[in-house]
Amino acid sequence: MLDEKIKSLRITIPESPEPVAAYVPAVKAGNMIYTSGQIPIVEGALKYKGKIGLNLSEEDGYEAARICCINCLSVIKGLVESLDEVERIVKVTGYVNSAPGFTGQSKVINGVSDLLGEIFAESGQHARAAIGVCELPIDAAVEVEMIVKLKD
Repeated sequence: MLDEKIKSLRITIPESPEPVAAYVPAVKAGNMIYTSGQIPIVEGALKYKGKIGLNLSEEDGYEAARICCINCLSVIKGLVESLDEVERIVKVTGYVNSAPGFTGQSKVINGVSDLLGEIFAESGQHARAAIGVCELPIDAAVEVEMIVKLKD
């Protein structure tokens, strides 16, 4: 059911991206899944590199956050048979590689929240933090992690 909705939104959930360091992409503990931070990697390459408010726009950050969200969903899908097993998106934490003085982190991370709402509707509503940081691994523009609850 969600797979059809995702296709209707013209979104492709890729295979889980390879970790860029020594960690696993996600951990399933009981009926909860905790993803590691996902960056905007598309087909093995970093699509958005740099600082929002310096060499990237807030709109670039929004798109980067959407890609991070899709990558989070891909690692979740790697641990379950279908995203239909997700009961609720519990928490999203977004990190924005921010230029000094940039304060639009919440608008950037709306790229995640908006997409989760489109896909999961009410069960996509979540608690959230949008955090500005001075650097991210490999100069990624955005990094996102999620906590999701699976159906019993």
